[in-house]
Formats: sequence, structure tokens, C-alpha cells
Amino acid sequence: MRTSVSVGVILIVFAIVVAIFIRNPSSPMPTFTLTSPVFENGGTIPAKYTCDGDRKLSPPLSISGVPDGTKSLVLIMDDPDVPKVRRPDGVFDHWVLFNIAPETREISEGETVGTAGANTGGDAAYTGPCPPPEYEPSEHRYMFKLYALNAPLTLSAGATKKEVLDALAPLRIAETGLMGRYSRK
Repeated sequence: MRTSVSVGVILIVFAIVVAIFIRNPSSPMPTFTLTSPVFENGGTIPAKYTCDGDRKLSPPLSISGVPDGTKSLVLIMDDPDVPKVRRPDGVFDHWVLFNIAPETREISEGETVGTAGANTGGDAAYTGPCPPPEYEPSEHRYMFKLYALNAPLTLSAGATKKEVLDALAPLRIAETGLMGRYSRK
């Protein structure tokens, strides 16, 4: 009797180990990432995508490792280095996109995907970096944040960043980011 119980326990443990190995065969789940072929994380955003180039031309972005169960993606780009004399909250929202299809792996240069929300200027569009040169810091950081959600958002086009962030909070599966820098010439 004792032998059959021991064999049973061994078989159960073996089945669990096999199930874990089959589910994750020594390679970790892909990491949710946002990258750009035109600048590295922490690098300089090319002037082409700024007010010193074409302010309405967004940089190309690549998405990988979207988590299982994702039903929608959200992309927000903002500048947290705005002088308080220009904006009391110190942030300018440059780009808000939501309800992006979870199969999206690339956002091409100048492309809009999903539903466009409002930037700080009130336009439902991308507006490129344009740090005011008369204020410090002269180089600003631009945060691209990508969120994976378990459901689409029930918001209308032109929703603000705050509305999008409030709506996505209970739906968030994962988030990742990319930071670029820019200083006026």
C-alpha cells in the first residue's frame, strides 16, 4: 500500500514538472517592449520628427512581446520637462492613441493607428517635440508609454490623456516604455 502511494506521489510530481516544462520550455515569456528604429531608448529623437523638421510626422515604432489575453493597446507620448511657467503641471501631451489592435507590431512613420485622443493643444494628432529654448532644461525627455489592456476602451475619439488613463487603469495587463530626448538647435 505504501509503495503505491509513493508511486502515485512521484507520478503527480512528474506530471506537474512536465506540465511546467511544456508550458515554459526553458525560455521565458517574451518581454513586452516598445522600440524605434530611428532612436534608442534614452537617445536623441531625430529633428525630422520635431518642430525643427515636420512637427506632424511621428517616428516609426515597433511593438513586441504583447502579452497573451491583450485585447487592446494604448500609446501615450508626453514631455514631463515643460517649464512650470508654461504649464503648471509641467507636462505636455504630444500623442494619445487608444484601441490599437493587439496584433499591431509596427506603427509606421507618420501613421496613426487605433483611435486618436487629444494632445495638450487639443488636436487628435501627433505633435512633435519642441522644447522652448529660452528655458532650462533645454533638453527634454519624451516618454512613449505603451499599455496592454484586457478590453478595448469605451471612449470617443479626442479623449484626453487623463480620460484614457482613468479608463485603462482597471484593464491594464502590462506596460512598457521608450524614452527619447530632444533639444532645439
